[in-house]
Amino acid sequence: MKKIYFFLILLISSLSIAQVTFNPGIRLGANISHLSDGPAYDYRYYNDNQGYHYTSNGFDIKSKVDFYIGFQANIRFAKFYALQPEIYYTRQGAKFESQNPSVASKNVTLSYVGGAVVNKFYFDKFNIHFGPTLEFLTDHKEIDFPTDADLGLLAGAGYDITKNIGVEARIKKGFVHINNNHTNVTFQVGVYYTFNLKK
Repeated sequence: MKKIYFFLILLISSLSIAQVTFNPGIRLGANISHLSDGPAYDYRYYNDNQGYHYTSNGFDIKSKVDFYIGFQANIRFAKFYALQPEIYYTRQGAKFESQNPSVASKNVTLSYVGGAVVNKFYFDKFNIHFGPTLEFLTDHKEIDFPTDADLGLLAGAGYDITKNIGVEARIKKGFVHINNNHTNVTFQVGVYYTFNLKK
């Protein structure tokens, strides 16, 4: 029992003398996104004086390039670990390439305001990170009745070029069916700037 008390006192003491730092920053970069789970279909109804009919137009889903921008708050608890809440704006979606020559292809755009809670583990200038995301739809184009919110996970890696500037790459996977059975899949590559980051 004395050993347990000693361990607890030692742990509390070490946490109390640890130098926790708070460093805000910004992130921006490119999204390479698509929608998962096979081809997409667009149903159109028409009247040929014999009643209402519909046609099914098929599309192959391809990746599209857009952007993200946001703010981060790096809370450094130790040399090797930081908790980093983030708030951001991201434009995602996909290219829908028509399988029918008489039907035009289209660019689907899904715009979100979102947040993430990122766990970052440092190995000198390198870091790996992961965490949950929650995003709310603010606008959409060329897609009917998408879901209003998306819940997902991200995982990635970064490299600190200087004390303040770094580069990062991430994969972000949504789990909510945005439209039919399709979910968001986004690869991000960008830069971040942290104000007065202490190493």
